[in-house]
Amino acid sequence: MDRTVPRTGSEEIELYIRTYYSLLRSTTDVQVRTLEEVHAGMGSSLHRRAQSPGPDMSALIYASLRLPACITEVDRVVLGQSQEVFQQHGLGEVEGWEPVAAKARRRRSYFDRRSTLALYIASGSDIDDILPLLTAFQIEWNKMHRRLRGDQVRAFLESAAGDDETLAALATGIGIEPEDLDRLRRAWGDRFWPFMRAMAAAPKNLRVRLLAGSLNDYRRATQAWWEHVLQADPSLADRPAYFVSSNPHSLVNLASGFALRHQDELVRYLEAPEHADLLSEWRDIESRQVRSSRENFLYYVLKKSIESPEGNALRSARLADEERCGIRRIASHGFDVTVQLIDLQRIRADWVDPRLRRVDLGALSRSNAVIVNIDYPLGAAAYLILSYIATRVGEVRGVYAMGKAATLNGVIGDVMIPSVVHDEHSQNTYLFDNCFVASDMTDDLVYGTVLDNQKTVSVRGTFLQTPRYMDVFYREGYTDIEMEAGPYLSAMSEMCRPRRYPHNEIVNLHGAPFDIGLLHYASDTPLSKGKNLGSGSLSYFGMDPTYATSLTILRRIFDLEIRRAGSSG
Repeated sequence: MDRTVPRTGSEEIELYIRTYYSLLRSTTDVQVRTLEEVHAGMGSSLHRRAQSPGPDMSALIYASLRLPACITEVDRVVLGQSQEVFQQHGLGEVEGWEPVAAKARRRRSYFDRRSTLALYIASGSDIDDILPLLTAFQIEWNKMHRRLRGDQVRAFLESAAGDDETLAALATGIGIEPEDLDRLRRAWGDRFWPFMRAMAAAPKNLRVRLLAGSLNDYRRATQAWWEHVLQADPSLADRPAYFVSSNPHSLVNLASGFALRHQDELVRYLEAPEHADLLSEWRDIESRQVRSSRENFLYYVLKKSIESPEGNALRSARLADEERCGIRRIASHGFDVTVQLIDLQRIRADWVDPRLRRVDLGALSRSNAVIVNIDYPLGAAAYLILSYIATRVGEVRGVYAMGKAATLNGVIGDVMIPSVVHDEHSQNTYLFDNCFVASDMTDDLVYGTVLDNQKTVSVRGTFLQTPRYMDVFYREGYTDIEMEAGPYLSAMSEMCRPRRYPHNEIVNLHGAPFDIGLLHYASDTPLSKGKNLGSGSLSYFGMDPTYATSLTILRRIFDLEIRRAGSSG
């Protein structure tokens, strides 16, 4: 078979990766400014104006939303896999520091309330994510600092009223388009003016240190993470499992139907003045003025309601109901990947989402299988997690992964179903039978299009892409860009074959002894429209592809187990 693997245009990316890995071998802190030149020279699609003297607002927004808000006070970032690693290197009990979180990136983080930020990492993909984020943030912070450092501007910031007129005056004064500064304000919310004052006060000069970076260190962290799950439910070691990589809300919402039984409470929550737009949307759904799913909308409102200050009672009621229908949530241990266990034999046919109900659903009571749903990890951590779990459960009957991706031929909200995946980690091209086809979910996807028979490329990091690099992939027919499918398929290769996954080969996984299902929904269109999640958001309409893919996965698992129950009964 002729395989054309895209390589042209990746030299700048490879140089950048080699540079920060060589620097991180140091036993002392590394200055982030050492990376600025090679970062800017790469020409990342997420940081197109890195070399420009003017701020790149999309890059600043993207990076700042993926770093904890305390980054304004941070001078030093320390990376480690476990509490023990931090202790061994003299940082003490970092988990006793202040827990902090980014708005748009899951990563366990702790701030010492002075100048040091400790970040837990699960694989080399975290390094490929964190180093470009820190570098982009520092480049753009210092550009803004140069425009804000005058005494007159700083005095203006100290007395700023915070209204639209003040914002427009500031934008004019520092030579930035008011629309760009307003995007920054909307992204940062209440933190906007403190951020601006911090940028005006001093330049950013970050240092970073990697405490331990061997593959063995990552494997030990993965083992500790899964052993924590086994302690919560030792029966997993002997039971058949369906492995799902998705998110911590959609599968459990569909399986429990909790939001649907609490519709009245959720609608009352919408009657608060600040939710007027959502209440109007609900009324349009109820009167069939819009095509949006009633169930998906209620799941969305449930998430907002539970996260509100008044959400404690609803949260407790949800946990109690989930326990009654065999759903168990297990908090992460070490790196930030939570787990939900769904015991199929305890599923309540009268509670599940109406789109999942069928006359023979009661047959699941004869199943001994469990769904292990993990909050999808970042990049190479997917390989470490799946390859380890596969050796610690009774049998893997299916592997399913859903998540966000960039599309080079579709629009935001479309769903891509690949049958070929090129993995930039292993340089392998994986061929496999995807158990899903477009017709499996067409009825559930309201706003987008389902595109099957697609070709996916799993990249090493979001910043580690350039327009020329993506154009090469596009010319070779790769239209779906994400980070986890390749690492998962590397683990699946080892679950089918008697050796470690190969390097730079075609790997044929047709006829695998378990179900394989990969579903990606488009969250940005970087090549055709210049859109990315730094400049926009999926917001409510991201629920449509999320629940369409989740329904498809659950239907598949239910169908397989009901058939098994029938053949054994």
